[in-house]
Amino acid sequence: MTQTSTPDIVTGSPVRLEAVSAPGQPEVTPALEELYRGFEKELLVPLWTEIGDLMPAHPRSRAVPHVWRWEQLRRLADRAGHLVPVGRGGERRAIALANPSLGGRPFATPTLWAAIQYLMPGEDAPEHRHTQHAFRFVVEGEGVWTVVGGDPVAMRRGDFLPQAGWNWHAHHNATAEPMAWIDGLDIPLQYVTEAQFFEFGRDEISDAERITPERSRAERLWGHPGLRPVSAGRTTAPGSPLLAYRWEHTDRALADQLAVEAEGFGGTVEPGHAAVRFTDPATGADVLPTIRAEMHRVVRGAETAPVRETGSSVYQVFDGSGTVTVGEKSWSVTRGDLFVVPSWQPFSVRSEAGASDSDSGALDLFRFSDTPVFEALRLDRTHVEGTTR
Repeated sequence: MTQTSTPDIVTGSPVRLEAVSAPGQPEVTPALEELYRGFEKELLVPLWTEIGDLMPAHPRSRAVPHVWRWEQLRRLADRAGHLVPVGRGGERRAIALANPSLGGRPFATPTLWAAIQYLMPGEDAPEHRHTQHAFRFVVEGEGVWTVVGGDPVAMRRGDFLPQAGWNWHAHHNATAEPMAWIDGLDIPLQYVTEAQFFEFGRDEISDAERITPERSRAERLWGHPGLRPVSAGRTTAPGSPLLAYRWEHTDRALADQLAVEAEGFGGTVEPGHAAVRFTDPATGADVLPTIRAEMHRVVRGAETAPVRETGSSVYQVFDGSGTVTVGEKSWSVTRGDLFVVPSWQPFSVRSEAGASDSDSGALDLFRFSDTPVFEALRLDRTHVEGTTR
């Protein structure tokens, strides 16, 4: 049984049903054909013709595994920096990853947006706000400050900078060099749920916001491990109040996990595989309501067990090199490369990093996913190959 969305020239209906002889389907008769014409006229689709697509035995993502090379992204972003203005209209010089199976939409997965953003020396990205939850992750360079709610926040290599929806934000490059980073947002999720709002802010930020402090106000209040400012009381706004998670702290946490493992006390996800999750210091929950962010470190020669998860992920290689396998695809990856893991596709990685291509001597991977959405809906499921979970 097939159903298409092309309007029927006779009935004008977008529903078109075809009776076919197949196991589990009713016998094809003139009466059945007449019934289907009635369904088409009234814009009805019987479940027995669609159950294979609507209720498959396991997730079948519309996205496919794919890799984008940082060298090519950086080169094209630099060309765009010399050709495309960053003011009102385009609003941001952000170039989105388009999954090859999603019809040319600027979506990395059905729920996640990923883009390289590029700011030229002395440029400002004007202020705006939107309901989409967002973050910035820096794989190289420094010199740009993001100004969130009037708070200037430095962006440097390895830093993760979350920003919950509906917060005013702008960027400015205070140096004589261009800078690139990746943006992650839940644009596709809010697009498909028809929940998005957007509003322009000021064309220019104030001189007071153009300063370049070593630490933002958010960091001075919230950036102390295990310590919560009493003045904050009960926080009700979604998302983390800490606007920057610095690489020095992430790096130390990963190194300490591996050191504890080497001493025989565990502490890692699996042998040679350390991982941390960025969390909201006020609640301990994910930094953003719809996005989970993590950093993984895999020591040279270690290989992770293949894992399947509902929901999709985007990874960026922060440092080192290795071989990534997603479903039936395998790639060699190196610093800056980005790749997609669609829902329920098995994913594993083998680290080939060393002192020549990694500061830590290991393969460091930044990951963001839509897991909080699946957990909230009780649709999250994980299977690690070789285990019962």
